[in-house]
Amino acid sequence: MQIVLLILFGIFGGILGGMGMGGGTLLIPLLTLGLEISQHTAQAINLIAFLPMSIVAIIIHCKNKLINFKIAIPIIIAGILSSICGSILANNIQSQNLSIWFGIFLIIIGVLQILSLWAFEKKR
Repeated sequence: MQIVLLILFGIFGGILGGMGMGGGTLLIPLLTLGLEISQHTAQAINLIAFLPMSIVAIIIHCKNKLINFKIAIPIIIAGILSSICGSILANNIQSQNLSIWFGIFLIIIGVLQILSLWAFEKKR
């Protein structure tokens, strides 16, 4: 049964990741809550799963000429440097506290998404 859930979670994460919405936003809570995997392990699994998903998405988006490299390159560089800092920070935080901070992060992202949708609709 666990393997079936892992495959389903991978499908959902892959779809969201391919759409550019960040499959980890869904995958990490599914792994921690649904399969009781520790926060650190769930984040590591998400990062490993993200690599092939992102490569496929990048290839497809490049073929469709949807990537502006002048904008993407500075973001990539900042993301690489920040990911090093984030990894060091995550390794030094207890799993329970990391789960709390991740939950707060998801709530903030959700609120920002709702506000941006509201602002977009208001502009229309």
